Amino acid sequence: MGHLLSGMYNVRKGKMQLPVNRWTRRQVILCGTCLIVSSVKDSLTGKMHVLPLIGGKVEEVKKHQHCLAFSSSGPQSQTYYICFDTFTEYLRWLRQVSKVASQRISSVDLSCCSLEHLPANLFYSQDLTHLNLKQNFLREGGLEGLVYRLKSLNLSNNHLGDFPLAVCSIPTLAELNVSCNALRAVPAAVGAMHNFQTVMTRRYELENMHQLSYLGLSFNEFTDIPEVLEKLTAVDKLCMSGNCIETLRLQALRRMSHIKHVDLSHLETETSETLNFLQHITQLDLRDNKLGDLDAMIFNNIEVLHCERNQLVTLNICGYFLKALYASYNELVQLDVYPVPNHLSYMDVSRNHLENVPEWVCESRKLEVLDIGHNQICELPARSLRKLLAGHNRLARLPERLERTSVEVLDVQHNQLIELPPNFLMKADSLRFLNASANKLETLPPATLSEETNSILQELYLTNNNLTDKCVPLLTGHPRLKILHMAYNRLQSFPASKMAKLEELEEIDISGNKLKAIPTTIMNCRRMHTVIAHSNCIEVFPEVMQLPEIKCVDLSCNELSEVTLPENLPPKLQELDLTGNPRLALDHKTLELLNNIRCFKIDQPSAGDASGAPAVWSHGYTEASGVKNKLCVAALSVNNFCDNREALYGVFDGDRNVEVPYLLQCTMSDILAEELQKTKNEEEYMVNTFIVMQRKLGTAGQKLGGAAVLCHIKHDPVDPGGSFTLTSANVGKCQTVLCRNGKPLPLSRSYVMSCEEELKRIKQHKAIITEDGKVNGVTESTRILGYTFLHPTVVPRPHVQSVLLTPQDEFFILGSKGLWDSLSIEEAVEAVRNVPDALAAAKKLCTLAQSYGCHDSISAVVVQLSVTEDSFCCCELSGGGSVPPPSPGIFPPSVNMVIKDRPSDGLGVPSSSSGMASEISSELSTSEMSSEVGSTASDEPPSGALNESSPAYPSEQRCMLHPVCLSNSFQRQLSSATFSSAFSDNGLDSDDEEPIEGVFTNGSRVEVEVDIHCTRAKEKEKQQHLLQAPAEASDEGIVISANEDEPGLPRKADFSAVGTIGRRRANGSVAPQERSHNVIEVATDAPLRKPGGYFAAPAQPDPDDQFIIPPELEEEVKEIMKHHQEQQQPPQRQFQMDQLPDCYDTPL
Repeated sequence: MGHLLSGMYNVRKGKMQLPVNRWTRRQVILCGTCLIVSSVKDSLTGKMHVLPLIGGKVEEVKKHQHCLAFSSSGPQSQTYYICFDTFTEYLRWLRQVSKVASQRISSVDLSCCSLEHLPANLFYSQDLTHLNLKQNFLREGGLEGLVYRLKSLNLSNNHLGDFPLAVCSIPTLAELNVSCNALRAVPAAVGAMHNFQTVMTRRYELENMHQLSYLGLSFNEFTDIPEVLEKLTAVDKLCMSGNCIETLRLQALRRMSHIKHVDLSHLETETSETLNFLQHITQLDLRDNKLGDLDAMIFNNIEVLHCERNQLVTLNICGYFLKALYASYNELVQLDVYPVPNHLSYMDVSRNHLENVPEWVCESRKLEVLDIGHNQICELPARSLRKLLAGHNRLARLPERLERTSVEVLDVQHNQLIELPPNFLMKADSLRFLNASANKLETLPPATLSEETNSILQELYLTNNNLTDKCVPLLTGHPRLKILHMAYNRLQSFPASKMAKLEELEEIDISGNKLKAIPTTIMNCRRMHTVIAHSNCIEVFPEVMQLPEIKCVDLSCNELSEVTLPENLPPKLQELDLTGNPRLALDHKTLELLNNIRCFKIDQPSAGDASGAPAVWSHGYTEASGVKNKLCVAALSVNNFCDNREALYGVFDGDRNVEVPYLLQCTMSDILAEELQKTKNEEEYMVNTFIVMQRKLGTAGQKLGGAAVLCHIKHDPVDPGGSFTLTSANVGKCQTVLCRNGKPLPLSRSYVMSCEEELKRIKQHKAIITEDGKVNGVTESTRILGYTFLHPTVVPRPHVQSVLLTPQDEFFILGSKGLWDSLSIEEAVEAVRNVPDALAAAKKLCTLAQSYGCHDSISAVVVQLSVTEDSFCCCELSGGGSVPPPSPGIFPPSVNMVIKDRPSDGLGVPSSSSGMASEISSELSTSEMSSEVGSTASDEPPSGALNESSPAYPSEQRCMLHPVCLSNSFQRQLSSATFSSAFSDNGLDSDDEEPIEGVFTNGSRVEVEVDIHCTRAKEKEKQQHLLQAPAEASDEGIVISANEDEPGLPRKADFSAVGTIGRRRANGSVAPQERSHNVIEVATDAPLRKPGGYFAAPAQPDPDDQFIIPPELEEEVKEIMKHHQEQQQPPQRQFQMDQLPDCYDTPL
């Protein structure tokens, strides 16, 4: 592209109030930093008017629709008014021109503009010194026109391929960045090339660029350090990270004594064996390699060393001038620095295997910040530190001398501390931040022994300890306390007098205790903006609505019964959570007032009968805002997905943006439902869902993105396993963890730079990985939704994993990035395993993450499972045997249920569904013979039941869902069949009226309890005929249509079960929960097999509906009816002979 924006628009020059100027249609081009307007309609001819925009301004013109005013800077400024055709064009021009106008006159930023060539009129300003052209499509031959006065040129992330020789003609160039351009070499001379601007014959050499002090060669294809750098004596920083250097020959740097700063990260190389001293290097970056050991003693003058994310076990460093050491995410067991680093002020050795703090640390006088978190350290040094981060270790006590230090920030969370030193808080005068969460503290040391105190403590985190009410009075010794977290302790009360003294308190979290009330003296805390007190026993709504600065109130999972509100809500109130209070009843006026809050949460009223609600899972979710009170996460929970047979849960994290999580929350469930109609393969429909979602993000997904995790629970009625399947798909750092037998089972994967296959793919696409481990400085995840401008480096393809749910599966957790950055999967599972309520479990995870130091937005979804044997098939069939028929567990079957792999020599096992499994297991065993009154079943087994040639079903282990059904034997099965007419159920049980010959009826409904006699079909031809006769049947088995009407009749809605759902009838049957039923066995006469696959009883006449026949016509009517019956009987018998059934139903 030669220009950024262009089009034909109505243009007017000068002032709007002058009537002489008229609107004319002209070609308008935004090229570089200038606005170009043609003088005639054809922009290719005539004079071109150029308006410099740098330092100028762009304003909206409200008098005209979609109109902008462009003005240049200076005393002779000009103004052009342009009316755009659409609002979209108007916004695009406003955004782009505002960016150009806000730049300095000497600086131009044209990054991410899809440029293929430099704009022809880019260099109208002769004062241009800094030019940013990164993230475009420039090639080596498209850089004509570069001016002489450039001092800084950024050409990273383009398609150069070869070193741009045009830059050699810029004598003033001091900084050149050509990273990520697939360069393989830097030429030592360019004599064969000529100056593109002056076409002079003088030859230029790269070594003549004496002003060049910075040369960025990162993420190219160099296999070694270019020798030409020896002649660039002004270059003091070498950046070659992410190249193809297989063996790091540091001796090549000996000939480049002018280079002080070396960046050789992301090489995945090994150092050479023989090394001599390199005294000129002061800063060395070797992070993200595969270094197993490093002897940095050869760098005598080293000041800053980066070696994070390697495989270092030992590390030796020269400490003469060492100021900062970064060695986290290694496997260090030994760290030696010699001599003692007297200039060392910052050291990060977190996430290693250190068991002790090195002794030389105590002698380092200027050390201020020490991060030794996530190690195996048992004892701390008594050092004068300003910031000590020692969380996630094995500390049993703190050193006594620590109380006399000048420590300001102390983090000792996740240790084994039982107490703090007695005088610690009294003498730590400089302590402002203390986090002692996740320990075993039972009490706190006093801050003062008198009424006066010198404490300046502002943030105190004591969550997840064993603190009791005795420690509450000690908090008054910290009058400057602003943030107090004491969640999940053993507090039963918070005295009002103590709360009144914490006047500067702004945020309090006392969740997970046994508090029955929050003291009314909380009104003294006039700066309070956040009150979190969920999962307590609070019965009275606190006086938090009287606080002028209150923003967030969380009183969920308590015992509130009413809410007391002032006439006007606090002006800054944004969040109020009252969920999980079953006794709470709000009147219409209160609800109307609370609905004005931006985020108001309350339990939805019960929908009455929960016939379709699954009993296998229940969920709870929570969300918490992050920095700047922005909620950049969203949760999705569809408990009854796809007609109550499935469930769908999701968590979405936008990091710092709100738009993408909201779009994902509103759209992904619909997309997944559509994809389920196309394919049943878990990986296919999940991958397609994410790809379609990527397209639907549209413009919002161009420069914004978000992580996502979806969990889909389904039960496939065709699946012979008969169990539920949990499928998880994720991109970004949102993850799912399943608790199985008390152990965490991760179902997600986070694709970051540590994944070798992802790093290889990123390098193939010529992307840059910045120092913080992000792709082009944008995102640390290589698979994420959105960020389409980073494609194909960043893709939306998710990681998909499916598991069959078993009775050992207790629950699973979906969490955002902030949750999993603060809690390990083991800790998260252990924290909520014994929490009975899913909502309270999700709340606990969120509270723990915030107390452990998370400042990002957090979302957590906890789904508790109750998978029993009724919904899990554990049948063990003999080799080659047929699999048992499926069962949908707690759900009714679908309209058509296919039973596959029917044995050729016997009948299929009856399918148990819609409560049938529970009836069979509790009331009737598979070997039980009916002996009830009225039963015509024989207690003696048929002679063929014990035949040796019969199938081996008795020897096979079967679950309750699939009991053994022997061929040539019978099995009694309870019936829940109902028939509907135009009338609905009158509420009577089946035995409330006079029975008619074994058939129970209540008017419009006929119910029959029957015994099933399974007989073996003797004629194979008849058997095959029956299998192939129904249109729905397949070669693999038979189709049972439980809800289909008779052929040729229109379908009608069935409302017969209304009012009797779940009621057990006197005859032992249970009214079904939905229209779908099992095989319906109803018979009064000899059974007839219907094409629909079920047996039906003829309608019984109602006594009130009988005809009244006069006595004089009675004999004549009898003769007519007898004659009619004789005509109908032979065809009926002949039909029965033709349609020989393979099983009979006998009425009781």
